[in-house]
Amino acid sequence: MPTVDVYNLEGKKVSTVDLKEEVFGIEPNENIVHSVLANYLANQRQGTQSTKTRAEVRGGGRKPWRQKGTGRARQGSIRAPQWIKGGIALGPKPRKYSYRVNKKEKRLAIRSILSSKVLENNLVVLDKISFKDIKTKQMVNALAKNKVEGKALVMIAEKNENVEKSTRNIENVKVAVVNTINVFDLLKYNKLVLTLDTVKKLEEVYA
Repeated sequence: MPTVDVYNLEGKKVSTVDLKEEVFGIEPNENIVHSVLANYLANQRQGTQSTKTRAEVRGGGRKPWRQKGTGRARQGSIRAPQWIKGGIALGPKPRKYSYRVNKKEKRLAIRSILSSKVLENNLVVLDKISFKDIKTKQMVNALAKNKVEGKALVMIAEKNENVEKSTRNIENVKVAVVNTINVFDLLKYNKLVLTLDTVKKLEEVYA
């Protein structure tokens, strides 16, 4: 069972917490993580790209010149693909890229990434994150005092407007609620910052 230190917003150690083995202590499954990440990225694609075929472009209703006797290559329409302003041959059409992945695989991918954060010492646990008002400086100071550098994902148990708005102007730092997390964000941000309430909620959902 992994054990990590718990700090306050001033960067001082206040306690330790035992993390559930089945959520934060499994052997990361890289294949599942890759599969779920590919699914997430595919589902983000709009698939609205479109080109017109020779049947859809304007014009080209009559044969440009007679079949024989002109010395030129035979042509049936000035909107064939080889003509300027002609239709596009085999061009992209609107389509759906999304597909479904087994729910168990998604949960395993999340647990794998959480476990890898613990193994790589990229998990920071705070006793709580709460601000009386909206000030970016408060979050900047809290992250600095807890030595959170680079890209960081701050995960909270439930929506908190003061925390979210105090963070949105900080480059490479994002606040997410537990029920909105995804594989892409967990991989994009190298540091993961959790509160004790967030740890409990993750263990309830993913254990």
